[in-house]
Amino acid sequence: MQFIVGYTLTAAVLVTHSRIAAAASALFALSTISAYLLAVWGGLFGFREIRTRAGIAAGLIEVAAFGVLIMAAIAADPAPEADGSVSGTARMLARVQAAVSMVIGGVGVVSVLALAFLGIGLANAGGPAVAAVGNTGKVTLRTADVGGVTVLTNAQGLTLYWFAPDTPTTSRCTGSCADYWPPVYGTPEAGPGVTGRLGTIRRPDGSRQATYEGHPLYTYIGDGGPGQATGNKLDLNGGYWYETRVSG
Repeated sequence: MQFIVGYTLTAAVLVTHSRIAAAASALFALSTISAYLLAVWGGLFGFREIRTRAGIAAGLIEVAAFGVLIMAAIAADPAPEADGSVSGTARMLARVQAAVSMVIGGVGVVSVLALAFLGIGLANAGGPAVAAVGNTGKVTLRTADVGGVTVLTNAQGLTLYWFAPDTPTTSRCTGSCADYWPPVYGTPEAGPGVTGRLGTIRRPDGSRQATYEGHPLYTYIGDGGPGQATGNKLDLNGGYWYETRVSG
């Protein structure tokens, strides 16, 4: 829907040169970046976004689009008179407006380039430093009741999940997928109430990931704390995700 609306507004601006179309497009850009920020800061419609390079780049482009379109809405030239008669004053105003439009276009290009370079800098800077993942550390698994079901959790009480495309020896969740579904690193130890087969696998980066009954384990960034299982039965990143239920 966003894709269709965006291209429809683009066509309207290019064809009509209308202030209304430009203003509507500016508001559309503003609403898009606002929705992204809400998803990053606290979640939107049950989904929580994380900061990625692609997200930062898209956000910067939306900011640039908003600025350019607002200026275009202000400077948009109304349609000429139907009879073709144009006074000298009107022609002069048209030339001034054309010059202003060129300036706006130049400012827009420079703004986009500046924001792009800024985005690259922010993306390279990244967030807080992440501690190196240990391959021999211990991780204690626990149990909790979530919605009347006994599920496996980490030591902090966060629900653990398994990914349908995984195999007992291989994790299919790598790259950006692992940003949304952080793997449980280390060698698992059974806490109170935990029964079933524990183990580990080697991830593509060489780190060790805990497994339960042959399933590599993950948390979900959408869970805000213990007692939640918002990632259960989600079809994301190439397959279904399920809460890890305790055997027996």
